Amino acid sequence: MGKALVVYGSTTGNTETVAQVVAKTLEGEGMEVVLKDVAGVKPGGLADGYDLVLFGCSTWGDDEIELQEDFIPLYDGLDAAGLSGKKVAVFGCGDSSYTHFCGAVDAIMEKASELGAKVVDLPLKIDGTPDEAEARTWAKNVL
Repeated sequence: MGKALVVYGSTTGNTETVAQVVAKTLEGEGMEVVLKDVAGVKPGGLADGYDLVLFGCSTWGDDEIELQEDFIPLYDGLDAAGLSGKKVAVFGCGDSSYTHFCGAVDAIMEKASELGAKVVDLPLKIDGTPDEAEARTWAKNVL
């Protein structure tokens, strides 16, 4: 069915949990999946060899959108990742009491689209504790 890359940045563990659920769901649907913590990736050629790239990032900040700290270098270098023509989906966890609820998800999705990625499905934005059923359903819809 294809090969997917799931890259996530997580501080509290919520986005990591969602990334694991998404990866397992995609595998269950027949995809070969590589799951990576963003702290261990470099932007250059990141998407090479993958049919689908999923980015997961939590959001911080009330006055402005702040990406999860380990995700910032990837975001800043996303133009080198080779996203043009690739299917991309974005997910993240946040807190709806903040002004920019899951704003990192929107920022990543917008940048990927500007770089020529084919953004598939709506982004998954989870408020607070991850809902694993919601993550599984979203992952299946991404396919």
